[in-house]
Amino acid sequence: MVRKSAGILLYRLVDHQLEVFLVHPGGPYFVNKDVGVWSIPKGEFDEHEDALTAAKREFEEETGQPVQGTFTPLQTIKQKGGKLVQAWAVKGDIDHKVAVSNTFKMEYPYKSGKWITVPEIDKAAWFTAEEAKEKIIGAQAALIEELTELLFNQS
Repeated sequence: MVRKSAGILLYRLVDHQLEVFLVHPGGPYFVNKDVGVWSIPKGEFDEHEDALTAAKREFEEETGQPVQGTFTPLQTIKQKGGKLVQAWAVKGDIDHKVAVSNTFKMEYPYKSGKWITVPEIDKAAWFTAEEAKEKIIGAQAALIEELTELLFNQS
């Protein structure tokens, strides 16, 4: 069965320059990683939940802040591991410094029998579109490219 996630690409324009909001995964496996691991706030959902509803829920769970506005659907992308990600762009502005994530339990070290509680995300930040394309998970860069097209290259 294909895993599916839904997420929000929050953006703002600062001096006519696009900035996007990304989150960094929490936990010991990502503590020293930066390039290629940031993501849009997103999470898995099943066939019983509407994807946009799931995206809004996941955004609030990962940042502690609700998201509102006009949601523009973006292309569905397929990440390296096969997960499909449905995303929506929405214009908004939140304070990345006060983002507070929910937590989850994980076995660490793997197969050790020891369980630790870690935040789903450990930090959030605003990046220019170019910076974000370097920081974000590879396949998700297409979402930023699509948003840039929608905002600046309309005929």
